[in-house]
Amino acid sequence: MKNNIFINKYVMACAISIVIALVGYISMSTLPVEQYPDIAPPTVNISTSYTGADENTVMKSVIQPLEEAINGVPDMTYMTSKASSNGEVEINVYFKQGADPDMATVNVQNRVSKVQSTLPSEVIANGVTTEKRQNSQLKILAVYSEDDQFDQTFLTNYAKINLVSEIQRVEGVGSVQVLGDDYAMRLWLDPQKMLQYDLMPSDIAQVLSEQNLESPTGTLGESSDNTFQYTLKYRGRLESTEEYGELVLKSLDEGKVLRLKDVATMELGSNSYNYNSRINGHPGTVIMVMQTAGSNANQIIMDIDALIARLSASLPKGVKIADLMSAKDFLDASIHEVTKTLFEALALVIAVVFIFLQSLRSTVIPSISVVISLICTFAFIQIAGFSINLLTLFALVLVIGTVVDDAIVVVEAVQARFEHG
Repeated sequence: MKNNIFINKYVMACAISIVIALVGYISMSTLPVEQYPDIAPPTVNISTSYTGADENTVMKSVIQPLEEAINGVPDMTYMTSKASSNGEVEINVYFKQGADPDMATVNVQNRVSKVQSTLPSEVIANGVTTEKRQNSQLKILAVYSEDDQFDQTFLTNYAKINLVSEIQRVEGVGSVQVLGDDYAMRLWLDPQKMLQYDLMPSDIAQVLSEQNLESPTGTLGESSDNTFQYTLKYRGRLESTEEYGELVLKSLDEGKVLRLKDVATMELGSNSYNYNSRINGHPGTVIMVMQTAGSNANQIIMDIDALIARLSASLPKGVKIADLMSAKDFLDASIHEVTKTLFEALALVIAVVFIFLQSLRSTVIPSISVVISLICTFAFIQIAGFSINLLTLFALVLVIGTVVDDAIVVVEAVQARFEHG
């Protein structure tokens, strides 16, 4: 008979099964692992701040010019804007599914640069940041002071200097966001003293721009007949509260000089007070890690865990790193459930076939075919451009039942054919 080639030449059938299993295994080992599939549209985020402005001023002077410039960028679908009462600006531009996020970021940046000169000077000084947004969150870490020796500002500054730069170098990490602010010199002006000396906040800002700056000082003896040439140096920007307090604001009667410390209180504080994090009742800061599209989440998290274990040895006394959330926990639980379901299905196949057919050969064949078919599924997952994530693992659990049912039905039909010759 011409139709029984796989029955008569079972060696060839075994060889084909082995090849199929190898292809599926290779695909399974090379597929990217993610918590969720990358189905969110590419998003570009534009952020800046207009210090001291309310939301209406921000909307008219910052968001409206930016929206008019960005509107119509290639592959754009829509955008959303948000202005807060403390002057913070955030614009999210959404693009068509499949658009290149890097090229979208470049196109948006070009549009923003065209109108950046028309924005208020305070906004230009703070800078306008354009970056693609990563939606696949991998890990949430927390750095906190176990003995309350350090405050949130110190921990945020320490994390940005010593931890963030190391985490960003891990292969597959897309972006790292720290929910906290760095150190800043804060000047708390006394309204009554400002009124007494006829001063305005703009006068203080002008003094700071004139007396606290970095500039080239030049050289002495350059292009001359002198034997030596000297490069001039000076201290540059001020660094301590005492140095800021000595800034001269204006001259008074009788040869007196009004200094900044006479009308304000200087303090080394935080750049802003938008975040207030406490970890287990202690001051701390939060670090959020995002992954790039198509990377292996399990491998990235293991690399980050190894890095954190190494960096923990050099932390200041009393500072600890806590793991608040890890996508690996969900992935490991899903993979465990898939494996558990597979073994339960195999046990069901063996029990049903052996009890009803009373044939060892009829029991072994479907058991092997179920495993081969499931392994081969990963090859088709790779061809379709999917990744191993919670949705594909859930689909794999569902298809195990179908494969087991089909295997039992086919083996029973074949056995019936054998009995009829």
